[in-house]
Amino acid sequence: MALNRKDLGLLALRGAVGGVLIAHGTQKLFGWFGGGGLDGTAKAMEAMGFHPARQSALAAGLGEAGGGAMLLVGLATPAAGAVAVHAPAGFFVMSGGYEYPAFLGATGLALGLAGPGRYSIDHLTGHAFDQPWVGALAFVASAASAYGVVARRRHAVRLAEERAAVEADTQDGSGLS
Repeated sequence: MALNRKDLGLLALRGAVGGVLIAHGTQKLFGWFGGGGLDGTAKAMEAMGFHPARQSALAAGLGEAGGGAMLLVGLATPAAGAVAVHAPAGFFVMSGGYEYPAFLGATGLALGLAGPGRYSIDHLTGHAFDQPWVGALAFVASAASAYGVVARRRHAVRLAEERAAVEADTQDGSGLS
């Protein structure tokens, strides 16, 4: 069997993107590669308005590491990306923007559309999980989850802002009669 350049390219791309996602997820889960681990990630998630923070940290870490592992081996070739945390800072990563998560999401989407290639578990299983309905289900589930997380975060941030405003009014009003 001769090696196929297209399939080798897909394998290389899946390996690179999957590896980055695995590393990013294990930073959140275990503190590897200089990450904060689950406790540090939960604190960061809470500061960003994600509640419950520990469950949000666990979901983010598992989604990144698990999705990266699936991409790496070419199983169910997922297409998902989230930019909610970075969106308020604009696009470019230099200012804290969502450029990098958007790139990973677009790459995952492209791989999901192109398929995993011959050198994958999907190919070995006769593409049992590489079906249009799996992609559609993954997209709907990802979109619904992202919407739920972002809505819950916006609500928590709005409540925190309202509490801060009430506290500021209370402090400004104290001592004046």
